[in-house]
Amino acid sequence: MSEILIGSNPDSAQQIVITDALGNPMPSINNEGEYIPIEQRAKQLPKPQGYRILCAIPDVEKQFEGSDLFKPDDLIKKDEILTTILFVVELGPDCYKDATRFPTGPWCKPGDFVLVRPNAGTRLVIHGKEFRIINDDSVEAVVEDPRGITRKFI
Repeated sequence: MSEILIGSNPDSAQQIVITDALGNPMPSINNEGEYIPIEQRAKQLPKPQGYRILCAIPDVEKQFEGSDLFKPDDLIKKDEILTTILFVVELGPDCYKDATRFPTGPWCKPGDFVLVRPNAGTRLVIHGKEFRIINDDSVEAVVEDPRGITRKFI
């Protein structure tokens, strides 16, 4: 997976670059053809509430591993939908607050890559970039380097 940069939230030091499934920068215009500054587009990211976590889908590799062959667009989209790796953008205010369920503290933090089950969470698309809102207990592991991790197909 390539480096993920998702946007620029004025309230955060994190930079966001919004791209489509193929890694192309998304247009900075709305349906009426008006320019939308990156700061305003970043404000459209939802703030997770309660014990929810806002995650971004990392960009999917465009070529088959170890090959010069490019993946078809529909396969890239399926890989994106069924991904098990997410990038944590923001935690809700109640994430990991229950000391009986999380006695060791938070399982992840913003900026981490996490392992989840395929199709986990609520899917939403903002300016062509897919995000997921998952529960705090949906995180199964933190992954330092997600490159090379793929889903097992039957």
